Amino acid sequence: MSFDFPAVLVLATLVTGVIWAADAMFFAKCRAAQASGGETKEPVAVEWSRSFFPVIFVVLILRSFVAEPFRIPSGSMMPTLLVGDFILVNKFSYGLRLPVADTKVIELGSPKRGDVVVFRYPKNPSIDYIKRVVGIPGDKVGYFNKQLYINGNPIKQKSKGVYIGDGAGAEMTGASLRDESLEGVEHEILVVPDSNGMEGEIVVPKGQYFVMGDNRDRSNDSRYWGTVSDKHLVGKAFFIWMNWDWNGGGVQWQRIGSSID
Repeated sequence: MSFDFPAVLVLATLVTGVIWAADAMFFAKCRAAQASGGETKEPVAVEWSRSFFPVIFVVLILRSFVAEPFRIPSGSMMPTLLVGDFILVNKFSYGLRLPVADTKVIELGSPKRGDVVVFRYPKNPSIDYIKRVVGIPGDKVGYFNKQLYINGNPIKQKSKGVYIGDGAGAEMTGASLRDESLEGVEHEILVVPDSNGMEGEIVVPKGQYFVMGDNRDRSNDSRYWGTVSDKHLVGKAFFIWMNWDWNGGGVQWQRIGSSID
């Protein structure tokens, strides 16, 4: 069973808020009157609710509408994101959504080619995925012989030699490191020249997005299970605030504070 943290936050905010408000409106005055001028002690539930409600409420608002933290568990977005990166995701880039119900209430924008996005995996929405948007609604996206095509045009790639990884990323040592320019968004990708992968072409439907991992031959993405619906978008990844590589000796300090392109 998956842990629904947003639902827990909403429930905790509701419970502590109701207890605190009910006590302030009804029971606090009764306790004061019964005390006849002496000190009265708040019930433990009221004391805890009064203390925790503001904190829980602020966390709920920030997490639901401003930014949410995520941890990168796999190497599918190498070399842009590494295993052990802790990132922040902008929750209002693509519109404000109500927590738990996940209903969009305000339109603020839509993903662009090159955006690194977090979304709920269409095959199992309880799982969060992170990939790069390569195709927007109406685009004809093709992928052949390690080359990405958008509307029939090859996306420019430039070789940067052989990738040398360390820690959890050591398994990708020897892969081809390349620069890719996707509609002006410059980023690095990894490909394994001799490996086989899914190839083909698709026109991205309305309200859908075609996403791929930057580690092209080690990514479970739209090539295998289809496009991502707008309703499954969580937000745009924009910042690495921490890194802890369990296989690489701990914190990689040089990654902390990096923006995500």
